[in-house]
Amino acid sequence: MMDKTTKAYTAYLNILHEELMPAMGCTEPIAIAYAAAMATKVLGQQPDRVLVEASDNIIKNVKSVVVPNTGNLKGIEAAAVAGVIAGKAELMLEVISTVSADERLAMKEFLSTKDIRVQASKSGLIFDIVVHVFKGDDEATVQISHFHTNIVHISKNKEVLQHDSDCDEVSHQPQTDRSIMSVEGILQFAEAVEISEVAAILQRQIDYNYAIAQEGIKHSWGANVGSVLLSTWGTDIKNRARALAAAGSDARMSGCELPVMIVSGSGNQGLAASVPVIEYAKEQGADQETLYRALLVSNLITIHQKTGIGRLSAYCGAVSAGIGAGAGIAWLDGGRFKEVAHTVVNALAIVSGIVCDGAKPSCAGKIASAVEAGILGYLMYKNGQQFYGGDGIVVKGVENTIKNIGRLGSVGMRETDQEIIRMMLEK
Repeated sequence: MMDKTTKAYTAYLNILHEELMPAMGCTEPIAIAYAAAMATKVLGQQPDRVLVEASDNIIKNVKSVVVPNTGNLKGIEAAAVAGVIAGKAELMLEVISTVSADERLAMKEFLSTKDIRVQASKSGLIFDIVVHVFKGDDEATVQISHFHTNIVHISKNKEVLQHDSDCDEVSHQPQTDRSIMSVEGILQFAEAVEISEVAAILQRQIDYNYAIAQEGIKHSWGANVGSVLLSTWGTDIKNRARALAAAGSDARMSGCELPVMIVSGSGNQGLAASVPVIEYAKEQGADQETLYRALLVSNLITIHQKTGIGRLSAYCGAVSAGIGAGAGIAWLDGGRFKEVAHTVVNALAIVSGIVCDGAKPSCAGKIASAVEAGILGYLMYKNGQQFYGGDGIVVKGVENTIKNIGRLGSVGMRETDQEIIRMMLEK
């Protein structure tokens, strides 16, 4: 049992609160809207010209997704203009959660009449957004780097108002040191934590993410992956778990205006890590505290996997979250370290290598595959089956296998990422 007075306990609590936050819409276009809203606020007036500099991975993740509350607009220009016209910077990743009909019309007018340009960032950062806004001789600039709410630079008329000098990819560290994380430590924390310290944020995750999953099933969104799964493969709990998670993504990727609690900077990961665990808890009649602790396992194992991979990569983040869900389901079913560790390794052996080619409707299908792998990873071990060290990239020990995955996603797939971006930007 983890001592509540240790640095590890505090670190896990901090990580959870840093990584779980509300967002409306795909987080990359929303980060652009946030930067644009902040830049407009600094400028002090509505601009008549906008320039957005974006890193390749930002361009990849914004290209094909609908920006919510814009009347089905897509792209970097739409995200920036949404922030300029209707953004409330104080709401951060819910920056365009309150948009009027008049503001939607104003967005379209701005897009058709004003000078809005997009160019590739030259910073060399994987995650980089710089929004410049201009009005006459006045200008303001806001830069977000490394993660979605991390403003590293603000200036107005060449006067620097805020600047983070430590903004290169190598030296930048996240808010709380993630090196403390391990599967064993996560389980100890999940079982020791005072529920009052996590209940509010986890209940918000349950309420938000399950609501958008239900919306995705009830109505037509995207490619309706969740509905197809239910109509063709039935309502068995294993299928419901992945169908509902996919349905949340169906809605989210197609501009649904319901918020999501994100994990590791991604709403899709937030959905994949939480909805299957929530559905299994309902099936089992688990009490609220048990569900909370299972969600802690799922969320933190997702974050642990993503730490080595990085925020944006050619490695699909839904894989990490689907496997996190499998771990949470294993814990919910009475499994502890041995069962959870084998679930993670088995599932990583099955689906590692699904590529990220940006945010779009097909993310729902990838979520379905990742959740299925997470559940299968657990059921394999429950039935006396497992993959062993030496089977491909699997090595002995869950932490060693997770390190291999981090290496695969951050180093091995770097050129894959560039090739995907080149393909997506070809006319």
